[in-house]
Amino acid sequence: MAELKDIIIPNELKYTNTHEWIRVDNDIGIIGITDYAQRELSDIVYVELPEVNKVVNQGDVLGTIEAVKAVSDFYSPVSGTVMEVNSELKSAPELVNKEPYVKGWMVKIKITNPQELDSLLNAEQYRKTISG
Repeated sequence: MAELKDIIIPNELKYTNTHEWIRVDNDIGIIGITDYAQRELSDIVYVELPEVNKVVNQGDVLGTIEAVKAVSDFYSPVSGTVMEVNSELKSAPELVNKEPYVKGWMVKIKITNPQELDSLLNAEQYRKTISG
């Protein structure tokens, strides 16, 4: 496993206990899985994304990530409507491994309950979560 000090945890993002991140841009949340999560999963071979216009509640399963050694669900950090999915991941799921916070984003959601963001972890809290 990677050393904790090598894990990238951007300070401007919010995090979940289930290893998703969200970047908020006005009322749109851009969501993916963390560097820690992609390292734990190892080589990602397929990402199943939700349908555009799907309405989700905080904590709902958004999709599935298939890696060589495991299959894992990923969850919505907030309630809202799926506005866009990263279609590049269909042909290049390895982007999640290479750039989890940039090209490896998974979905964009129009946030319907911004107060839910207050229940998410900041970078320091997330770092403590993964360090045990």
